[in-house]
Amino acid sequence: MKLKVVTSLVAVVIAMPLFAQEPISPIAPATGINEGQAELGKKLYFDPRLSKSGFISCNSCHNLSMGGTDNLKTSIGHNWQQGPINSPTVLNSSMNLAQFWDGRAKDLKEQAGGPIANPKEMGFTHELAVDVLASIPGYVDEFKKVFSADEINIDQVTQAIAEFEKTLVTPNSRFDQWLQGDKNAINKQELAGYNLFKDSGCVACHNGPAVGGTMYQKMGLVAPYETKNPAQGRFAVTGNEIDRYSFKVPTLRNVELTYPYFHDGEAQTLSEAVDVMGKLQLGRTFNKQEISDIVAFLKTLTGEQPKFSLPILPASTDKTPSPQPFTEQVAD
Repeated sequence: MKLKVVTSLVAVVIAMPLFAQEPISPIAPATGINEGQAELGKKLYFDPRLSKSGFISCNSCHNLSMGGTDNLKTSIGHNWQQGPINSPTVLNSSMNLAQFWDGRAKDLKEQAGGPIANPKEMGFTHELAVDVLASIPGYVDEFKKVFSADEINIDQVTQAIAEFEKTLVTPNSRFDQWLQGDKNAINKQELAGYNLFKDSGCVACHNGPAVGGTMYQKMGLVAPYETKNPAQGRFAVTGNEIDRYSFKVPTLRNVELTYPYFHDGEAQTLSEAVDVMGKLQLGRTFNKQEISDIVAFLKTLTGEQPKFSLPILPASTDKTPSPQPFTEQVAD
């Protein structure tokens, strides 16, 4: 009898998922999604008519063909203004403790309204964006169907966009497959890189299913980070000196696709990012082989990218306000 019990316990231990023992866990597919809101949100996400210029959409800076970013050092906004900060990926962003580098938006819904009314981003107002949508019969009908309301408001707009963004998860990376028991999913170099990633202390901040996004951390723990970028992280939100240069730890999921790196976009390559992080956050200088191994591991975090049909946007009407892409005159 005792032998049977021991044998059963051994079998249970052997059958336990590997990720139960690891600081990183697999990404699960999105669940609990309101399909109607998400489908409407997908249209809004791709619709440039939510911007003053009629040219910029959510997808402009969070391009779903490019890892949910724009791969620029800092984004381009209304009237070709240079954005103040690197565009973080929208993929798996529902796993973040808050949104934006400084965490000023508590969730995806609050975040969705920010760029629309930011004069350096989409350059519109919430009121004008709603006016545009209300002038388009296709949107009026869909909003009424989804929200059971006769009038469109910005709360519905941001709710729909947020619900679509919740679907943008990237499960089944090679590393997830390894965590779930497929020992052949990653090679020896990638495994060596992961072990070094753990042993060096990277997992103190980069852990969980998103491999980050769950805390704020000062950029430059061991040595100051030199940058010309004026962003000061959480300090801009809290006003507390201790929060100066403290930023939301970015997710490392799909990190090979989301270059350049850091809040200022100064690290052009993963190798450069790993080198800088080692020195400034860990007080460690990785050699070329160690950097190569960690980079190899990081590339195993690329998961299945969201797949869906591009939305066909409802047509504008004669009552739809015209876009204003060139509102500022350039002096001769």
